[in-house]
Amino acid sequence: MRAKSLIAALSLCGLVAACGDTTGERLIYGAGAGAAGSALLNGNLVTGAAIGAAANLVYCQENPRRC
Repeated sequence: MRAKSLIAALSLCGLVAACGDTTGERLIYGAGAGAAGSALLNGNLVTGAAIGAAANLVYCQENPRRC
């Protein structure tokens, strides 16, 4: 059951990670994906949101053609 939750969370993060045209949008979308992933895994929502926002921002800065 835990594997299904992890796969669902990673899929959700992957779908949302490439969204956003501005830095603010990227932070918001990343935070939403991180919080959703944490909720699916019964983790800390604030920590998940912070990690998701940072990850999405870094990803889009490193891969601007994919965002």
